[in-house]
Amino acid sequence: MKIQELADKMGLTAHTIRFYEKEGLLDSRHIHREKNNYRNYSDEAIARLKLIKKFQGIGCSLAELKTILQEHDSNARTNQEIIEWISQKMMEIERKKDEYDQMLVTLNWMLDYRKTLIKDPIKAQAMLAEVYNTDAD
Repeated sequence: MKIQELADKMGLTAHTIRFYEKEGLLDSRHIHREKNNYRNYSDEAIARLKLIKKFQGIGCSLAELKTILQEHDSNARTNQEIIEWISQKMMEIERKKDEYDQMLVTLNWMLDYRKTLIKDPIKAQAMLAEVYNTDAD
């Protein structure tokens, strides 16, 4: 299949697919050049792109993705090593989740303060004073 057909099937752009090829995430198993030098993508390219999207969906960086795919292709890691990697990734996501939860607490307070400022400026001042007194502790 041609690059635009693959891009449409995968919800990607042709530019993104070329980038993955340039970065070595797609190789000769996935892409064949025709006589006119056009790329022709195999069904394996679809599976590979689904795998790439799956790993991106759990927050893998490009560098991490390259390593994972190289190790996947060569069966370089044992099952136990993969289990350890998954556990580490889960802990990393939990840490990020805690950070996001704290950001939401702050944003909710800011929103409450601004709404209160409109309805009851005196109460809003008290909210602000409470924060400054709490932060000093």
